[in-house]
Amino acid sequence: MLLTIDVGNTHTVLGLFDGEDIVEHWRISTDARRTADELAVLLQGLMGMHPLLGEELGDGIDGIAICATVPSVLHELREVTRRYYGDVPAVLVEPGVKTGVPILTDNPKEVGADRIINAVAAVELYGGPAIVVDFGTATTFDAVSARGEYIGGVIAPGIEISVEALGVKGAQLRKIEVARPRSVIGKNTVEAMQSGIVYGFAGQVDGVVSRMARELANDPEDVTVIATGGLAPMVLGESSVIDEHEPWLTLIGLRLVYERNVSRM
Repeated sequence: MLLTIDVGNTHTVLGLFDGEDIVEHWRISTDARRTADELAVLLQGLMGMHPLLGEELGDGIDGIAICATVPSVLHELREVTRRYYGDVPAVLVEPGVKTGVPILTDNPKEVGADRIINAVAAVELYGGPAIVVDFGTATTFDAVSARGEYIGGVIAPGIEISVEALGVKGAQLRKIEVARPRSVIGKNTVEAMQSGIVYGFAGQVDGVVSRMARELANDPEDVTVIATGGLAPMVLGESSVIDEHEPWLTLIGLRLVYERNVSRM
């Protein structure tokens, strides 16, 4: 069994692979204050309930792959792998790790590990050219060339950030549930805000992706657009440019990177 861990700014997603198949997954909040020991207890609690794993921490785990956008959490997870999974091969995605995807940006080291991992999975599953739209704390758009190279992207405020900003900065507004309203024209303040979020972000996705596709390929129709991230379902039905929805794209990318590196360890 391979344990994959994708640490985002807001949520951490964990996946358990049996070969190429993801057989279990969990989503927890990301807390930069958690220590290695606390993380180990949390992992034991989650995996101890799975029938294919033993009750002791590490039983049944043959490998670990981790990427993180929060450096302090990455540091603690590194300690978790050392103290509690010492005999298990672990790949932490950072400079020097083999991904198979060339990074053609001004400063490759500043590109988020999760964005590179998404590109790895996109190339493997769909080939290039491709655009990955990841609906997380930020909404990111990442471009992969026809040759499988990561060539750059776009970063925009995410859905939850926008909802929180409206609630904080709007004197007569409040934080709302992100949900699809009855119609585009809201009949009350909540529905009006929901409409602005859902249809506003769908319009943003269509506009940004269309512009990126024109730069990425001679024929924009050749570009495969893949959506991922926890909030992707809110926009899928309203966007006209998304071709594929792969909720576990980052976890799949982690599995691929693990396989490309474990033989070198």
